[in-house]
Amino acid sequence: MEQAVRKILIAFNAKGYEAYIVGGAVRDLLLQQQPHDYDITTSARPEEIRAVADEQGWRAVDIQGARFGIIALLVDSVVVETATFRGESYGTDSHRPEKIWYADTLQEDVCRRDFTVNALAMDAAGTIYDYVGGRKDIRKKRLTAVGDPVRRFQEDALRLFRVCRFTGQLDFLPDKDVLVAMPNAFSRVEGLSLTRVVAEIDKLMVAPYAAKGLDILVRSGLGDCCCRKKKDGIYTPVPILPELSHLPHTPQSRPFHAFDAWIHTLAAVAHTPPELTVRYAALFHDAAKGLPGIRGIHQGRLTDYGHDEKGAAIAAQILTRWEKPEAMVRRVSWLVKTHMKFHYFANTGMGDVDKWLRREAQQGPFRRTADLTEAVGQATQLAIGDVLACGGISDTSGTASFGEYMRLLAEQMPIHTKDLHYDRRIPEQCGNLTGTCLQILLQRVQNKNLQNDPEILAEAAGKWLQRQRGAYDNNDERKQ
Repeated sequence: MEQAVRKILIAFNAKGYEAYIVGGAVRDLLLQQQPHDYDITTSARPEEIRAVADEQGWRAVDIQGARFGIIALLVDSVVVETATFRGESYGTDSHRPEKIWYADTLQEDVCRRDFTVNALAMDAAGTIYDYVGGRKDIRKKRLTAVGDPVRRFQEDALRLFRVCRFTGQLDFLPDKDVLVAMPNAFSRVEGLSLTRVVAEIDKLMVAPYAAKGLDILVRSGLGDCCCRKKKDGIYTPVPILPELSHLPHTPQSRPFHAFDAWIHTLAAVAHTPPELTVRYAALFHDAAKGLPGIRGIHQGRLTDYGHDEKGAAIAAQILTRWEKPEAMVRRVSWLVKTHMKFHYFANTGMGDVDKWLRREAQQGPFRRTADLTEAVGQATQLAIGDVLACGGISDTSGTASFGEYMRLLAEQMPIHTKDLHYDRRIPEQCGNLTGTCLQILLQRVQNKNLQNDPEILAEAAGKWLQRQRGAYDNNDERKQ
């Protein structure tokens, strides 16, 4: 437990109030993991919390208003959310409680929470308070609802997505009652905001066991639901992830693939680094497999020609719908689109890699050399994950070596004139023709007709300028 957190608990206890850390921090401590943050629950009312803070010289800030009784305390540079014991009841809203009241006991406070493993409390001495069997569920690595799971999900439909996230983060398995109860609350998902739903999926995507949570998201049918977004005061439905619902039923041909398209996709996610862009590329890289117009049969073998192009369009469609940054949409789409090209280069030794990189530099979604280099590194990570996910192959050294070779080429490929290693001699020589000159030099370096070296660029610029002046002189003579 952080010393700042213990200091808060002791200060409240000294004034006669109960105070405990509660929720995920207790769970993480029991798992011998470092909590990301701490929440405190106390018998003190908001005005009493502020009074203790003032006496201790701590800064206190209301973060959700007096209605929730939550106050952020800044103690020794640590921010700790401190809330009064409370109970709550839900109405038509799919996420926020309709009524909130201050409770008298810790037990009432923890029994309103979502899962037993998040309903544990700990006092300043380290004593654990468990009213719902959370410690047993931690030992069994089991995700169990507090009380009736149907009621818990009906109260707050975002808990459906938290099932997936906690499965991915903790490597816990939801118990049968949780899985059976989930579809009963799917109708409530339409009242959730797009922002909250995508935030949960983002957290899942970078979790250590993301594949397990994604499996629940898709197989349960939760991904087929719609949430909503608000624009100009009007709510519109937003499909979450229906584009992947066909994958669990999509076979693939042996011997190239040991698994169906969905198990392969999950394995690819599991074999990529926990970085959002690469993980989303892994999730969507085979999204088009099995679709009409893509799925075919050639010489008795299942094929999916063009699934890379179609998959890139699907990835862009989903991420745009989720209102992801345009740069991320372009990058994920590019990774999906090029993943088969990468395999072709790496496995056949055929094709002109220089020509392909040059085309990507000139026409691809890149602004600087660093962008292309980063993308090539991500493409390598995706390719390695894709290979491992096929099953039966454990040696990816060839793919990694080719990726390193391509990265070195990318580092030498300028994208923008700012990537040219020129000095002040060029603008001094060319004046208002500098921009035009640099564009010419950029193309020549990209085509490997010129080295990206200050001396060579300055010399080439001088020769180009002489030709331009000669052309102007000839035009003047003709006019005379």
